[in-house]
Amino acid sequence: MKKLFAIGVTTGVFTMGSLPIQATETIRFGTEATYPPFEFLDENNELTGFDIDLAKAICAEIKAECTFSNQPFDSLIPSLRYRRFDAVIAGMDITPDRQEQVDFSMPYFENSASFVAAKNQPFKSAADLKGKAVGVQNGSTFQTYMIDKFEKHGVTIRPYETIQNAFLDMTNGRVDAVFSDTAVANDWLLERGKGEYGHLGETIRDAEYFGVGYGIAVRQKDALKDKIDTALSTLKANGTWQTIHDKYFPEAK
Repeated sequence: MKKLFAIGVTTGVFTMGSLPIQATETIRFGTEATYPPFEFLDENNELTGFDIDLAKAICAEIKAECTFSNQPFDSLIPSLRYRRFDAVIAGMDITPDRQEQVDFSMPYFENSASFVAAKNQPFKSAADLKGKAVGVQNGSTFQTYMIDKFEKHGVTIRPYETIQNAFLDMTNGRVDAVFSDTAVANDWLLERGKGEYGHLGETIRDAEYFGVGYGIAVRQKDALKDKIDTALSTLKANGTWQTIHDKYFPEAK
């Protein structure tokens, strides 16, 4: 999906008592809407997901208007730096490499990584993937991890523009496994795995590659970071973050 298209979402007119309070600014978010349950298009082609609801709640707290631009993941940071939008919320790991290019909000979601494969495969762990092909999302930390840790051991790494395309190719037998965020893998297994697929090996946590959680990216030294951090702190304290979390991750209650 190379075409950039914008989806405008307005948080509306805010009220305090009987006096309307108009949004004083617009926050333009970049995202990549093929990453359920974090961001995806619903049956009405509307942008939704945990990240989207959280961004809207942040905008409401800041009293700002939200808009969203949907484009490939590997173009999000370059587009942010070229000022095509103001922030990125896209299930993006806070990593040292990315911090050299952008600033991040405080972490808003704890992350980990997992392999997914068919249950009837002869290999039973990640160590058995020599000679196999593994799908990853292009430009992701999962791709970097696979190249550094597995390519030298004879594993073929196949990058895809979206992780959903990697899962599709796995079901069609074009790759043997997919390596992705654990929450995304869980969502796919629940919605489309049909009991034929499952996790391969243990969940992986590696701060060198996957950072310290998901963060909202902004341009370096942008004052927007402080506004987002303040809003996130408020949303966590008043229960809004938990309500949004429980909507998309009910199994984690």
